[in-house]
Amino acid sequence: MLAGGLVYSAGMTPRRAGNLVVTGRVGQDLDLATASWAAGLAAGNALVAVSEAAGGLDLIERCVRMTVYICCTPEFTELSAVADGASAVLAARLGEHALPVRAAVGVRALPGGAPVEVDLIVAVR
Repeated sequence: MLAGGLVYSAGMTPRRAGNLVVTGRVGQDLDLATASWAAGLAAGNALVAVSEAAGGLDLIERCVRMTVYICCTPEFTELSAVADGASAVLAARLGEHALPVRAAVGVRALPGGAPVEVDLIVAVR
């Protein structure tokens, strides 16, 4: 959704062709590396959504904010390390200068059993 020079994505999960490619709870069913990879895939999906709403990737000035929700056990505390996977994808596609502020939040459950969900807010030219 485009509003006031900003584009907001919905929460995106690690899907390919509409299918969730990884499920489970981090710290129980999934390790840190898999969760980080899943966060990167979800961030890539969010980036596609905001670029389509903006009219193209080249119209994105920078990412403003990213929230990474992580379905995890109460004992899992490496939330920022999971979110690093999402940040790495944004940096690779837009450059380090475009990285947003971010929050990494542990949650009990996500849609469809997804291990991560990412939403973005980006500024457009």
